[in-house]
Amino acid sequence: MTEENAFEWPITIYYEDTDLGGIVYHANYLKFFERARTELFRSHDVSLQALFAQQISFVVRHMDIDFHKGARLDDRLVVRTWPVKIRRASIEFCQVLVNNTGETLCKALVQVACVHPGTMKPTQIPEYIKSEISK
Repeated sequence: MTEENAFEWPITIYYEDTDLGGIVYHANYLKFFERARTELFRSHDVSLQALFAQQISFVVRHMDIDFHKGARLDDRLVVRTWPVKIRRASIEFCQVLVNNTGETLCKALVQVACVHPGTMKPTQIPEYIKSEISK
Protein backbone atom coordinates (compact mmCIF):
# COMPACT_ATOMS: atom_id res chain seq x y z
CA MET A 1 0.00 0.00 0.00
CA THR A 2 1.27 3.46 -0.90
CA GLU A 3 -0.05 6.99 -0.78
CA GLU A 4 -1.56 6.46 -4.23
CA ASN A 5 -3.73 3.55 -3.04
CA ALA A 6 -4.13 4.59 0.60
CA PHE A 7 -6.99 3.26 2.68
CA GLU A 8 -9.70 5.91 2.97
CA TRP A 9 -12.11 6.27 5.88
CA PRO A 10 -14.86 8.94 5.71
CA ILE A 11 -15.79 10.98 8.75
CA THR A 12 -18.31 13.68 9.50
CA ILE A 13 -17.58 16.36 12.06
CA TYR A 14 -20.21 16.41 14.79
CA TYR A 15 -20.97 19.00 17.45
CA GLU A 16 -19.26 16.81 20.07
CA ASP A 17 -15.99 17.08 18.10
CA THR A 18 -15.85 20.87 18.23
CA ASP A 19 -15.21 23.76 20.58
CA LEU A 20 -17.53 26.75 21.03
CA GLY A 21 -16.32 28.21 17.73
CA GLY A 22 -17.34 25.13 15.76
CA ILE A 23 -13.69 24.13 15.15
CA VAL A 24 -12.51 20.59 15.86
CA TYR A 25 -10.71 20.32 19.19
CA HIS A 26 -7.09 19.30 18.54
CA ALA A 27 -7.19 16.02 20.54
CA ASN A 28 -10.07 14.72 18.43
CA TYR A 29 -7.82 14.37 15.39
CA LEU A 30 -6.12 11.56 17.30
CA LYS A 31 -9.48 9.78 17.59
CA PHE A 32 -10.11 10.15 13.86
CA PHE A 33 -6.68 8.70 13.06
CA GLU A 34 -7.09 5.84 15.56
CA ARG A 35 -10.44 4.85 14.05
CA ALA A 36 -9.02 4.95 10.54
CA ARG A 37 -6.12 2.65 11.51
CA THR A 38 -8.59 0.22 13.10
CA GLU A 39 -10.72 0.26 9.96
CA LEU A 40 -7.62 -0.31 7.82
CA PHE A 41 -6.96 -3.52 9.76
CA ARG A 42 -10.64 -4.55 9.46
CA SER A 43 -10.58 -3.94 5.72
CA HIS A 44 -7.85 -6.60 5.52
CA ASP A 45 -9.79 -9.03 7.74
CA VAL A 46 -7.40 -8.49 10.63
CA SER A 47 -9.39 -8.60 13.87
CA LEU A 48 -7.71 -6.64 16.65
CA GLN A 49 -9.91 -8.48 19.13
CA ALA A 50 -8.72 -11.86 17.79
CA LEU A 51 -5.12 -10.65 18.00
CA PHE A 52 -5.66 -9.60 21.60
CA ALA A 53 -6.88 -13.14 22.36
CA GLN A 54 -3.55 -14.34 20.91
CA GLN A 55 -1.66 -11.97 23.26
CA ILE A 56 -0.85 -9.53 20.45
CA SER A 57 -1.72 -5.85 20.64
CA PHE A 58 -0.74 -2.59 18.97
CA VAL A 59 0.02 0.57 20.94
CA VAL A 60 0.98 4.02 19.74
CA ARG A 61 4.68 4.52 20.48
CA HIS A 62 5.30 7.87 18.79
CA MET A 63 3.40 10.46 16.80
CA ASP A 64 4.35 13.59 14.87
CA ILE A 65 1.34 15.67 13.97
CA ASP A 66 0.95 18.84 11.92
CA PHE A 67 -2.23 20.87 12.07
CA HIS A 68 -2.64 22.73 8.79
CA LYS A 69 -6.22 24.00 8.88
CA GLY A 70 -9.08 23.52 11.31
CA ALA A 71 -11.93 21.19 10.47
CA ARG A 72 -15.39 22.56 11.17
CA LEU A 73 -18.79 21.38 12.29
CA ASP A 74 -20.60 19.36 9.59
CA ASP A 75 -17.49 18.94 7.40
CA ARG A 76 -17.39 15.66 5.52
CA LEU A 77 -13.78 14.57 5.42
CA VAL A 78 -11.60 11.57 4.64
CA VAL A 79 -8.72 10.10 6.61
CA ARG A 80 -6.17 8.60 4.21
CA THR A 81 -3.91 5.97 5.82
CA TRP A 82 -0.99 3.93 4.52
CA PRO A 83 2.02 2.18 6.01
CA VAL A 84 5.35 3.90 5.43
CA LYS A 85 7.62 1.37 7.16
CA ILE A 86 6.91 -2.10 8.45
CA ARG A 87 9.47 -3.56 10.79
CA ARG A 88 9.69 -6.71 12.88
CA ALA A 89 7.65 -5.27 15.78
CA SER A 90 6.41 -1.88 14.59
CA ILE A 91 4.58 -0.14 11.78
CA GLU A 92 4.86 3.52 10.85
CA PHE A 93 1.74 4.94 9.26
CA CYS A 94 1.19 8.20 7.45
CA GLN A 95 -2.29 9.58 8.02
CA VAL A 96 -3.76 12.61 6.34
CA LEU A 97 -7.14 14.22 6.98
CA VAL A 98 -8.39 15.88 3.78
CA ASN A 99 -11.49 17.77 2.74
CA ASN A 100 -13.56 17.19 -0.40
CA THR A 101 -11.16 19.26 -2.52
CA GLY A 102 -8.16 17.21 -1.36
CA GLU A 103 -6.78 19.96 0.88
CA THR A 104 -4.81 18.62 3.86
CA LEU A 105 -6.21 19.73 7.20
CA CYS A 106 -4.02 17.57 9.43
CA LYS A 107 -1.17 15.12 8.84
CA ALA A 108 0.44 12.63 11.22
CA LEU A 109 3.22 10.08 11.19
CA VAL A 110 2.25 7.42 13.70
CA GLN A 111 4.48 4.63 14.91
CA VAL A 112 2.64 1.71 16.48
CA ALA A 113 4.47 -1.02 18.35
CA CYS A 114 3.34 -4.63 18.46
CA VAL A 115 3.40 -5.78 22.08
CA HIS A 116 2.29 -8.57 24.38
CA PRO A 117 -0.64 -6.94 26.25
CA GLY A 118 0.30 -8.55 29.58
CA THR A 119 3.96 -7.58 29.65
CA MET A 120 3.91 -4.66 27.19
CA LYS A 121 7.14 -6.04 25.72
CA PRO A 122 7.66 -5.91 21.95
CA THR A 123 6.56 -8.95 20.00
CA GLN A 124 6.87 -9.84 16.34
CA ILE A 125 4.07 -8.78 14.02
CA PRO A 126 2.52 -11.88 12.41
CA GLU A 127 3.67 -12.26 8.79
CA TYR A 128 0.11 -12.38 7.42
CA ILE A 129 -0.54 -8.92 8.86
CA LYS A 130 2.61 -7.52 7.28
CA SER A 131 1.69 -8.92 3.89
CA GLU A 132 -1.98 -7.86 4.12
CA ILE A 133 -1.40 -4.22 5.01
CA SER A 134 1.41 -3.92 2.46
CA LYS A 135 -1.04 -4.56 -0.40
